[in-house]
Parts: sequence; structure tokens; C-alpha cells
Amino acid sequence: MNSKSIRTKIQARLLQVCSILAPLTLGGVGGGCSDYLEIYPENVQPTDEYWGSKQDVEATLFAGYYYLRDAVETHLIPWGELRAGCVSARGSNTLQRFEIKPTEKTLSKWTPMYKIINSANLVLKNAGKALDADDTYSQEEMNSHHCEAYWLRALAYFYIVRNWRDAPLITEPFETDELTFNVPKSGEAQIIAQIKADLKKAINMDAAKEKFNTMWETKGRATKWAIYALMADVCLWNKDFDEAITYANAILESASPSSPRFITMPTHSAWFAMFNPGNSNESIYEVQWSYSKLSNGQPQTNTLTTSFDPNQTGYRYQYSLGMLEQFRIEQQNLLERFNYMITDNELYGRMMYGAYVTDQAAIENANNAYVWKYYGGTSYNTRRMSVQDYDCNYIIYRVADVMLMKAEALVMRQAGASVADNQAAVDIINQIRHRTNLGDSEVDSHSSLADLMQKGVLHERLLELSGEGKAWYDMLRMGRYTDPAGVCDFRQLFVNSVVQFNKGTNESWLRSVLSDPNAWYLPVNATEISTNPLLEQNPYYL
Repeated sequence: MNSKSIRTKIQARLLQVCSILAPLTLGGVGGGCSDYLEIYPENVQPTDEYWGSKQDVEATLFAGYYYLRDAVETHLIPWGELRAGCVSARGSNTLQRFEIKPTEKTLSKWTPMYKIINSANLVLKNAGKALDADDTYSQEEMNSHHCEAYWLRALAYFYIVRNWRDAPLITEPFETDELTFNVPKSGEAQIIAQIKADLKKAINMDAAKEKFNTMWETKGRATKWAIYALMADVCLWNKDFDEAITYANAILESASPSSPRFITMPTHSAWFAMFNPGNSNESIYEVQWSYSKLSNGQPQTNTLTTSFDPNQTGYRYQYSLGMLEQFRIEQQNLLERFNYMITDNELYGRMMYGAYVTDQAAIENANNAYVWKYYGGTSYNTRRMSVQDYDCNYIIYRVADVMLMKAEALVMRQAGASVADNQAAVDIINQIRHRTNLGDSEVDSHSSLADLMQKGVLHERLLELSGEGKAWYDMLRMGRYTDPAGVCDFRQLFVNSVVQFNKGTNESWLRSVLSDPNAWYLPVNATEISTNPLLEQNPYYL
């Protein structure tokens, strides 16, 4: 096919992509995109002709962000929540029941993550060509773009490794239809090493921005803080506890006026601003939507509000009965702490009906609970009511998350044997609890390793970060730990946690499935197996 026929065939497609990406650009890129006439297929980037300007680099980079956004509703939320059972899918769900099969058409596919990876690979390989061709494109700008690309690739591989453990490791871009990637899976250790290498390159380049020109870019693109947060998360997963603390502290102890800050005010309006309107000072990275910005002529909205709003007939998710009980306990404790004299609607608690306190009768009679973060309004008793409000962001990292990463690393680096580390971890947990008007945690510096982890860190993460796509990875990470003293059985704690919250699935079935560590990870999709003969299926699904 000649260049003219290519141009004719897919001109509309590129214009569509340009309109989608326009809100995700630096100043001036939208204009460049609208003037773009050299049209290429979505899966082809002819290097000799395409990489002529920094706008080409930015358009490809922003495609990675777009693919990440496109995966939130379809993959990131169900992957991060349903197997833990804290947020429960309404109706039958094979992932939640641990009955997913290789033939499943969506959740067993890693394609969304490899789209992000390919966008990053294209930038990392070809941005230098744009630097040579475009006198307005500086080395500093290219280095900054490289940092973002390294972060996007690392994040995508981190989702892959937590869901499949082993997968193909591809660091070269797919640039033509003639190039194939029939490669075998790499092991988890090799993928983690690549992720850490990418993030260290981004850090050592010292080119990542602390902030961008607009708030939505600062919170919706990979800043220095987002790189540190991802690195702390990866190190914690890989049991590199000292490193996890170091990278967490790079955020928590930063003196920069641009660094994110923990919101301390224990009021609904202060805390809930993280979710509505979003992009708060506590946010580190969140996926962006905006009703006022158009994509292909349509407002940028999502289904997060309607998926979590019980007032919608087709809503998809709610807190499970196990989480309802945890919220009930917290709210009862809060009422007792204030001697049932709560009259201020601004008094905030992590509650079953949002971030406000209800009376004792409501607690006792509750039979469901809602993830208010996605459908709550800007005041304590309102909700997002119309399509203009259906543009809530999705937070991937915020400061409270990083604080609890540090607390977990403090406990685990000496496996609970250091009273000083334990106390530092408990102090972090209590700082977050006090922000929710709760008293101190039931654990202290002399608690057992099992209690510090399950009743301390994990409990706090499940309640504070509920609905934010963290719960399954938190439980799974705990199940992968070992106690050198042989006293704490982390695998059993993991299984018990899943059983505690996933009440919709038969307990004996859950315990049987989770006795096989291979079942903790997803199957390789059957389509991938058929097109890449070098792939091997996860043994659990054979």
C-alpha cells in the first residue's frame, strides 16, 4: 500500500486520536495535531518520516497516557479490587470467584498494558531523531519526555508482573507490520529488574519535572514524585525494604514547595477534595478526565460514577459485607470516642455512606455500603447527579498510600523485631487514623508481626485506600512474605483475608484454589498462546 492510500484510509483515525490527545498536551501541541496531514496506521510508526518534531514525540507519549486511561474501568479497577473481595461486583464475576479461564475475553488480556509499553518504547527509541530534526526541540525537553516514557513502561510492566508474574519482556517498539514479537515469557525477577532500571534511569537523568504548567498536568503526568512513588511500590513488592523507605522518604521528607503533602485536616471538605474535584495537594498521580474538554467532539466522561452509584439501576460495584462490617466498627468507635455528641456534619470518618458520620441506628441497620469516592458530591450529603459530573479522576498514587508503604517496609525490614521501626510504623498508621477522627490503632510497637501487618498496616490500607485498586495487590504482597523466625504464616494470613472479605464465593473453594500460588496470578489469554507459540500457560490453568 502506497503512502497516499495509507493517508486516505486512516486520516480520520489520526484526527480522532489528535482530538483525544489534545487535552493531554503541552501548550501548542493541539495546534500541531490539528495541522497533521501525514497519516499512518495505528500500529505503524514509519521512523524515517514520522519523527520530525517534538510534537511527534509528544503525541506518541500522550498515546501511552490515553491507553492507561482507557484501561482504568475495564482492567485496573477489577484487577486491583475484585479478588480481594473488599469491593464486590454485583452479579456473577469469574475473576472475583477465582474461576477465570484463558478464554475470558477481557480481564485475562494484557494487551492494554503492552499498548502503553509500545508507546513508551517508541519514544525512547526515536525521540533522538526528532531532536536532530527539530531545532525547537531541546535536549532538556527530550530528557523530560524520556523520564515520562520510562515511568509509563515501568508502571505497565508492574501491573503485568502483579497480575501474571511472568510475561514477555519487550523493550523495542513495534514499528511495522512485518515485525513480530514471538518471544517467551521472562521471569518475574527479570521484569522487576527492568522496571527498577527504567525508574533509576529516570531518576538519575534528573530531568523529571516537579510540576508542569497546569495542575492537571502536574497530577496527570509523570512527575519526579510519581517516579519516586512507583519506585517505592516496586521495591516494597520486591522486598527491598530499605530502598522502599528511601524512595518513600524522597516524597515524605522533601523540602520542595512542589512536593505533594499529606492533608491533615480531619474534615469532610478537606479529605474529600481528593476525590471531588480531585487533583488535590495530596495527589501524586491520577488519571484525568474533564467534561469541559472534548475528545472526538464528545465530553471526556467515564462510568466510574454510575458504576459505583447505587441510585443507578446498572451500577456494578459496592463494598462487600466484610467491608461493611469494618466500616460499622470504625463508625461505632468514632461515635463512642465523641460520646455520641456528633453534630458537625463536617466531622469526617471513613464511613459506609461516604465521608460523614451517621447515627447509631443507621449503623446497626445498614445492609450495604457504597464507594462514595466516585459518586459523592462536593458537600457531605450530595452526590454526582448529572453527566456533567461524570468525569471523576482515578488516583493511582497519593501521599497516604506512600506513607503506608513506608510503614509496611519499616515493619518488614526487621520482620517485626525492631521496636523502633515498629513504633515508627505505628506512628504513621495513627497519623492517618487521626486524620479520620479515629483513635489509635489497636497495635503497638510490641505487637506480633502478624498483628502489625494484618491489624495494623493492611487494615489501614484496606480502609483508607478502599476502591482505589490497591486491595488485591496489598493482600497478595502480604501472602508472598516470609517470616525468618517461622512464627508468622503470611500465606495463611493472605488466604484468611481473602476469605474474610470475599463472602460471595464458597470458602472451601477459595481455600483450595489459594493453596496453589499459581492460582494467585491470571492465565495467559488463549489468543496470545495461539499467536505466540513460544508462550507457556500458567500451570494452574492447564
